[in-house]
Amino acid sequence: MTEPVWGPVHQDIVGLLADHPADVPAVVDHLTKLQDMLVRLPPLEASCPLADFNKLYLVITSTVLDGLYEDRFVDPAFLARLDVEFAARYFEALRFWTDASPSTPKAWSCLFKRMRGPDARPLPSAAAGVNAHINYDLPFALVTTLESLESEPVDGSDQHRDYLEINKIFAERIPELRRGYLDHWQLMIDMVNGDIDDWYQGELVEYTRNVAWRNAQKIWRCRHDPDARECERTRLDDNAALLGRLLLSPLGAFLQ
Repeated sequence: MTEPVWGPVHQDIVGLLADHPADVPAVVDHLTKLQDMLVRLPPLEASCPLADFNKLYLVITSTVLDGLYEDRFVDPAFLARLDVEFAARYFEALRFWTDASPSTPKAWSCLFKRMRGPDARPLPSAAAGVNAHINYDLPFALVTTLESLESEPVDGSDQHRDYLEINKIFAERIPELRRGYLDHWQLMIDMVNGDIDDWYQGELVEYTRNVAWRNAQKIWRCRHDPDARECERTRLDDNAALLGRLLLSPLGAFLQ
């Protein structure tokens, strides 16, 4: 008999994924519950590669929620809707993987396949999840969000400025998050490097999210053409999967 995808927490995760969070507090609640389940996955308990990404995602989403409560954004309705649509794509990928569906995006599969492996290190695992979520999921989440709000991805708009504000949230949280993934010897090197690594990874996130915005604009222009939209989806999935495999390779682990 084939062992369930999620081992001893399979039914718990299936039950969680059956629910679809409708607002940002519900997204945070889902991510929190999912984290509690993922760290109980054998054989690597507490060091599951997907948990390494989910932890980062939970911290960033919780900070976005704080920003919504603190009136940090010009168009909070847009940011809240985007957060929900963005999370929905992550949870959808998890449902596909749970069902062993061929519809599981390749961008996510390369990380999901490593959940039982002994060689996936925390920082590359988190980076691979960020890669799949930003380079593949984010452009489509933007398009769905803007369609629902009867808006458009316009540079310099209030929505675009709020989108860029998320880069600042990453910059605020990256130092703490990144050091949480490092081994003792890596922390020693990090102390020598000073703020260089934090600055570099902040710049990388900003660049990647800018590319995602441009890709959303491309998808927006062909959103009523199913063939062209599928072509864009395949292109983004292939590119993100290629980068994900690199991040999870020995070379990727060394570079980080």
